[in-house]
Order: sequence, then structure tokens, then C-alpha cells
Amino acid sequence: MKIAISKASGSPSYENYGRWLTSIDPDIEIVDLMTTPDPEIALQRLSECSGLLISGGPDVDPEHYGQPEKRELCGPIDAVRDTLELALAREGVRRNMPILGICRGAQVLNVAFGGTLVADIPTAIGRDVEHGRVNDTDARHHVDIEPGSLIKRYARVLDGEINSAHHQAVEHLASAFAVAAVAPDGTIEAFEPADTTVGGRPFILGVQWHPERMEADNPLSTPIAEHFLHEVAAYHFLFQR
Repeated sequence: MKIAISKASGSPSYENYGRWLTSIDPDIEIVDLMTTPDPEIALQRLSECSGLLISGGPDVDPEHYGQPEKRELCGPIDAVRDTLELALAREGVRRNMPILGICRGAQVLNVAFGGTLVADIPTAIGRDVEHGRVNDTDARHHVDIEPGSLIKRYARVLDGEINSAHHQAVEHLASAFAVAAVAPDGTIEAFEPADTTVGGRPFILGVQWHPERMEADNPLSTPIAEHFLHEVAAYHFLFQR
């Protein structure tokens, strides 16, 4: 069973994604799509997989959500990753494939389906909640989980503490999605499909935190991986055997 990760190598932080998933199921095969960043080849490799994880990384170019004037608030842009990951997100949804977006990956999902981003949280929202890394260490803050959300069903909690390492976030959430968790300053911390009824959309989850480098016993870490892998296995059984 293969799981595609948009970028899964190049540094220990990128390698964490694969380690996190294989710590739960050592039999899965990780396919790192950035090793062949040509979108056509990557989409072909995606077609051989049963799930997609869009990993963290640099800022999304605001040109992709129609606000190029925000470019001065961004850090370095990786145009190759932008093109690749936006295409992967759209193709994954077209295939009804389970998708997990982490940090930048959540932002890519939102932008891919018509949402916009806060280009710099301190500028737009302030610093009542610290979202960015401090002295090369993830920040920590509280989140509230929406009572009717799928993530509440996975995690079995209505709030918790998460790690945080971002200065951008969802501004206007794409209409395909619904808010699943928020920070105390109102920043959207997680979202999922707006249609969560039985027979509705497949597993799609975007989280702003980094569950792959949180404590394994945190209910907002391991249960996310477990349910993602459960959905991947179901997709594999139906479409990839």
C-alpha cells in the first residue's frame, strides 16, 4: 500500500512525515513526489497511491489566491512546489483519495479550492497567540475543537494543546470546507469537508499544527495518523488492489 507525500526528504523535518506514518503501519510504502517534481510524472505516480499527505514548507505565493500585493509579507517562495502541490490537491480530490494537509499543506488545500490566506499573522491579527517558532522551537498554544467535527470524533476531545510553526493561515475558507478547530485568537487551525454525512466527501483534513512531531500520546497527533491510514486502507481495498 503506497502513500504519496508531496515532499518527504531533504531534511529531518521532512523525513518526520514518513516516520510518523510508518510508526503506525510499517508495511506502507512512502512515495516522495518531490524526487520527480515534474507535475505530469508526479500525477502519474499519485495514481499508483492510495493516499496523499501534503507536507509543510515555505509560503504559498499569494498570486495563487489573487492577492499578489501580499507578496512583500511572505518569505521565500518555491514556485515548483506551489505548482506541484496545487495540482496534486486537485487531482487527489478528483480521485476521491484520502488527503491530509499539514501546515503549508492545509494552506495549499484551501487555496486549491478557492480560499485565501493571511499572509502574515502578526501583521493581520497580532501576537496575542504565538503561532511561529521561537528560538528554533515550535510554539505551543490551545485549540478548541468544533463539537460536530470529524476531528472531534477522531481525537475524542473538545480542546487541547498543539505545536505551532507558521506565520500564515487560512483567511477565507474555501466553500468546500468547514472549520474544525480554532485558536484563541480566532485563527482557523483545522478544517474538513463541509459535507461530512455518510456517503459524502472522502477523508480530507487540513491542520495547521505538526502532528508528526508532537508527542505520540497527544490526542491531536496519533489518532489523526491512525484515521488517515484507516481511510487509505479502505481506498486501497476499493480502488488499488
